[in-house]
Amino acid sequence: MRLIIKKAIYIFISILVICIVVAITRINLHQPNVQTSNACNTVNSPSCVPNGSVPISPTPNFNIPQTDKERFLSAIASHLSNIPQPGSYEYILLKAYGAVFINQLTTVKLPSNVLLNNEQETQTFQNNLTMVKIEGTNDCYLQAIAATALNQARSQQNIPLKSGYGSGDCTRTFATNLRFWHKYANQHTLDKVKQGQETAILSTVAPPGASQHLWGLAIDLRISNQQQRKTLNEYGWFQTVVNDVPHWTYLGLTESDLVNLGLVNKVEKGISYWVTPL
Repeated sequence: MRLIIKKAIYIFISILVICIVVAITRINLHQPNVQTSNACNTVNSPSCVPNGSVPISPTPNFNIPQTDKERFLSAIASHLSNIPQPGSYEYILLKAYGAVFINQLTTVKLPSNVLLNNEQETQTFQNNLTMVKIEGTNDCYLQAIAATALNQARSQQNIPLKSGYGSGDCTRTFATNLRFWHKYANQHTLDKVKQGQETAILSTVAPPGASQHLWGLAIDLRISNQQQRKTLNEYGWFQTVVNDVPHWTYLGLTESDLVNLGLVNKVEKGISYWVTPL
């Protein structure tokens, strides 16, 4: 009889333990997957959710641009309809003259491609620009915001144009761009540029349809001292084509902005250029 009673007690205790375990498991299954923290009591804290709960850390976003090249390509994507493929003629032009495409000002107009193919395309683009004359010149015009910035810089420093007065230093026609190209190069040179076999010429003259001067955002200046350069930089003007010393480009940004958007500072013969990271 005692043996039967002991067995009954054992069975009863076992059943009770099983019931308790099942009950605890059901309770845990209904608990939300959060970690509580008494320190999370700031209403506007971005890391907190109501009732002091801290959400599990999200997966890191690896799409955030990290390298100079990634930041640059991200910055210019809103301007170009298609980013040129490495090795293409357009990519070569983007590398040489593409610094201007990081411009973030809505009042600046840029073409949707790095190359204007003919006079008609160039005129169509230029006809939609708002142009302002550079003070003290005969017929030198730039996009309004670029011209205004240059006029302000020139009001503080003596900053002469390369030629002293002319339109050739400022916004150019396709025909003028072509004429300058023929002055320094020919079709054979252009073929070599397209094949990636010749790049040095790009510091002397831009191929037809590729000049920043076509966009009303470049000017050739005669600069002789650092104070002139400093003033131009303060108004958003920078040198962007290595070894093309007279050439200045309106970027409309500060030097720290240029770094954040992926441009690289390159010093050549004592002159600081801001170039693409391609």
